[in-house]
Amino acid sequence: MAEVAVLDGIREGIRRGEFVPGQRLVEADLMERFAAGRAGVRQALADLAAEGLVERVPNKGARVRVVEVAEAVEITECRMALEGLCAAKAAARATAADRDDLTGLLSRMRAAVEAGDPLGYSDLNHLLHGRILEISGQRTAVATIERLRGQLVRHQFRLALRPDRPQRSLAEHERVVAAVLAGDPEAAEAAMRDHLRHVIEALAAGDR
Repeated sequence: MAEVAVLDGIREGIRRGEFVPGQRLVEADLMERFAAGRAGVRQALADLAAEGLVERVPNKGARVRVVEVAEAVEITECRMALEGLCAAKAAARATAADRDDLTGLLSRMRAAVEAGDPLGYSDLNHLLHGRILEISGQRTAVATIERLRGQLVRHQFRLALRPDRPQRSLAEHERVVAAVLAGDPEAAEAAMRDHLRHVIEALAAGDR
């Protein structure tokens, strides 16, 4: 259990930007931070390397992997197919409680945009996508998507901080949620794919 806590803690630290791309992950520091033994930290780093979040550097230990824009676009293209599938399944499976959860998250996202809180919006964006994946029940796709999403931390934060991005993103998510609430799998898949297509366009534009 201790090893799982270390793994989850480092993964979440990477997701939230507490460990930045290219940053060395010093075993002694991680042992102190997570009150864990060296074996647990090393196993967690090995697992994160397998997920593509961490890379091993000869004679220098581990560091957070840097994902360049071209790779970020490829990852998002994969997400587009898989998350479109999950959105369709969520539309077919959502219960009344699920629909209430999605409506509540969307309301919080609107409030974050109105408050000018891009990082808060980014966190809620992550939660909304995660909730749709959970509702879908497509475990194989969800496991793959979660590994892919973790590699895009730096790019997600950059997009969130662009002046007009949260407003555009909110409108895209409103379409996705509306289709799920309506129980329309085809519309939900199309809306999710359109949303992630716009993410790809934004990523590519930032590289020019």
